[in-house]
Amino acid sequence: MIKGSIVALVTPMHADGEIDYRALEGLLDWHVESGTAAIVAVGTTGESATLDVHEHLAMIQHCVKYLAGRIPVIAGTGANSTREAVELTRGAATAGVDACLLVTPYYNRPSQRGLYAHFSAVAEAVAVPQILYNVPSRTAVDLSNETASRLASLENIVGIKDATGDVSRGKELLSMVPDSFAVYSGDDGTAAQYILAGAVGNISVTANVVPAKVAALCAAALAGDEETVRRMDHELADINSALFIEANPMPVKYALAKMGRMEKGIRLPLTLPEGENAERIAAALQSLGL
Repeated sequence: MIKGSIVALVTPMHADGEIDYRALEGLLDWHVESGTAAIVAVGTTGESATLDVHEHLAMIQHCVKYLAGRIPVIAGTGANSTREAVELTRGAATAGVDACLLVTPYYNRPSQRGLYAHFSAVAEAVAVPQILYNVPSRTAVDLSNETASRLASLENIVGIKDATGDVSRGKELLSMVPDSFAVYSGDDGTAAQYILAGAVGNISVTANVVPAKVAALCAAALAGDEETVRRMDHELADINSALFIEANPMPVKYALAKMGRMEKGIRLPLTLPEGENAERIAAALQSLGL
């Protein structure tokens, strides 16, 4: 079981929108050096929605090959078609990932019965550890705790990324699944409190910008160090907020470009923040000495 800070990695791009593999390698090295526990490649933050299947799998393959086992690679392989989710998950498994992260099928709004059938079909089709991903604010569908707990009993389904931001609901979920089932926060603002309640880590957007700090916060929460958690939560509150001033990953890609970690590359229909929003992100970075 992977514990701690797992970065939901951006996909660096050149100004023309093509993937910048050199910048990607720099980010991967930085995360290894900063204590990040694992990476998620080509998830929501990695612009999975703007990459075609070939690019999607090429990104995953590059991360696996370049990291060469230094830290685990979790591949974002969710889709709103079960057939495509199986294709992506199978391709990621062939590439040698440590696990796959599968978002609930977005836009077409399946029922709980459909969600169970979708995830169980992928789990049956591909023998790789699979982490469910519930983010109803983006997908327009909510995987209930009851359905998640049923799925937790299936072979190959090993965990869930809960991005609801509702710690009370998270505590209920923790009480419904076995200890061997990994529950991760997917909301930076509430992640440490969720870990204190029993979650095992945070799949984090903020870790793109301050990986060592998010790793330290997760470590403190896992150790039950509430004083350090309070101090670091306060320290990171402004950047956590600024990185969601517009839809992810637009603010975090702006922040990384501002820090000189990558070019200002993003694919339409996504655009980088401007004006007051850009100024707020810059101010949050400056407050952290970045």
